Amino acid sequence: MIKPLVLALSIASSLSYAEGGVVTQGALTSLDKLQSYAAVKKAPTPRRNIAIQHWLTSNGANVLFVAAPDLPMLDVRVVFNAGSARDGDKFGLASLVSQMLDEGTSTRNTDQIANTFESLGASFNVGAYRDMFVADLRVLSDNNYLEPALDVFSDVLAHPIFPQNSFNRIFDGAQMGQQQRQQSPAAQAAILFYQQLYGSHPYAHPSNGTAESLKTISTDDLKTFHQRYFVAKNATIALIGNVDNTQAKAISEKISTQLAQGSPADALPSGITLDKAVHKHLNFPSQQTHIMMGQATIRRDDPDYEALYVGNEIFGGGGFGSMLMKELREKRGLTYGVYSSVAPMQVEGPFMINLSTRNDQTEQALALIRSNLQDFLRNGVTDAQVQEAKNNILGSFPLSTASNASILAYLASMGFYNLPLDYLDSFNERINKVTPERIKTAFNKHINPNKMLTVTVGQGVSVVQDEKAPQ
Repeated sequence: MIKPLVLALSIASSLSYAEGGVVTQGALTSLDKLQSYAAVKKAPTPRRNIAIQHWLTSNGANVLFVAAPDLPMLDVRVVFNAGSARDGDKFGLASLVSQMLDEGTSTRNTDQIANTFESLGASFNVGAYRDMFVADLRVLSDNNYLEPALDVFSDVLAHPIFPQNSFNRIFDGAQMGQQQRQQSPAAQAAILFYQQLYGSHPYAHPSNGTAESLKTISTDDLKTFHQRYFVAKNATIALIGNVDNTQAKAISEKISTQLAQGSPADALPSGITLDKAVHKHLNFPSQQTHIMMGQATIRRDDPDYEALYVGNEIFGGGGFGSMLMKELREKRGLTYGVYSSVAPMQVEGPFMINLSTRNDQTEQALALIRSNLQDFLRNGVTDAQVQEAKNNILGSFPLSTASNASILAYLASMGFYNLPLDYLDSFNERINKVTPERIKTAFNKHINPNKMLTVTVGQGVSVVQDEKAPQ
C-alpha cells in the first residue's frame, strides 16, 4: 500500500510549497526560532559545493545527479508534470492515480510489489500535488538490492493496470477522507481559499478532489491520465547516492526507457489576479475562527523571489522574530501562531497569511493584519531587520542540505522548475544581495492590499458574502 508522501516542494532554505493551504516556507514553530543566529555574523557563511551533473536520457527525460559515496544508499525521485492541475474536470484524478499506482502491473500484483520492496529494505512513496506528481525510491546501493528494486520501481511507474477491485476500496477510503476534511476548519479554509483565489484556473480545486468529483472518475480515466502524463519527456529524474556517473546514467536509462517518449505537458494559464479585495466567510461550529489571507503572486522563476523570501522572513515567516508574531501574539495574545509564506509555482503561486483566533477576536485580528501589511508596504524594512533575516536564512541553509533526502528534493525541484544548476551553490550569494530597497520594491510590485482575498471559517464574523461548505 502506498503511503502518501508529505512534501514541501519549492526551493530556498527548505523546500516551500503551499499544498492545500498548508503553510510551508515560514511556517516554523516558535521553538525553531528561539535560538539566535548571531554567531553567523562573526564568520562568513560556508559555501555549499554540491557537484550536480545533468543530462537527458535517450528518450528525453531530464536527469540531475549528485554522487554521495558516504552512505551505501541510493535515493531516486521521479517527478512528472502531472499534479492535480492536470485533473481537467475530474477533480482528484491525479490523487487517485497516486493511491493506485502500486496496486498491480501487467506482471506483478500489489502483494508482490509490496513484498519485494519489503524484502529488499527499500522505501517507496508517491504523492500528487498541485504542480507535480512525485515517486520516491530509497534502497541500498549494493546491486543485489538495487537492481531488483529498480526493476519493480520502473515497472510500477510505467505499467500500472489500476484494477477495479482495488479502485473500489481506495475510492471508499478517499470518500472517508472527504468527510474528515469537512470536519476541519483549517481544511475548509484552505479549500475555500484556493477556490476563490484561482476561480476557473487548474489550481482552484483541492488536490484530493471533492466528494462529488470523485464519483465521476473511473479506472479508464486513471489509465488515460497515466498514458498522457507518465512519459519520458514529461519527467525529471533526480538521483543522489553511492553510485558513479556511469551507473547513474544506466539507472536513469533503465527508468526512462520503460516509459513512452511522449511530450511535455502543456503550459498552465497565467495571469491570476483579483480585481478587488474579497472576503468570503464560512460558518463553522468552532470556538476559533481560521483565517487565510493572500493573493496570487509570482512564478518559481521570478527574479524577485529572493527579495520576497527575505522580506517575508521579516514580515511573517520568521517565527517569534516576525512582525506579525510580535504584533498579534506577543503584544495582544490574539493567536498562538501567525505565519505568512511565499509559495511560487509554475504560474503565480500564493502569498498567504494563516492563523486561528478566538471567534470574538476575529475582527481585531483581521484589522491588525491589514494595518501591518500596509505599514510594511509603505515603510519598508531596516538594514538591521534585513541582516537579521539573512542571518536566520543563511544560518539554517546548510542544515537544509545536510541529508541526501533534502538534496534530492532540491534536485527534483530544480529540474522541474528549470532552475540553473548552480542554484544551491549560488544561494548564499543571492540572499546576500537582497537589500531593503529590493524588498520594498518587490513587495509593492507583487502584493496589493486592495486586491487581497480573505477567507474566514468559524462563527461571528461580519461580512457581506457567506459561503457554503465545499462539497
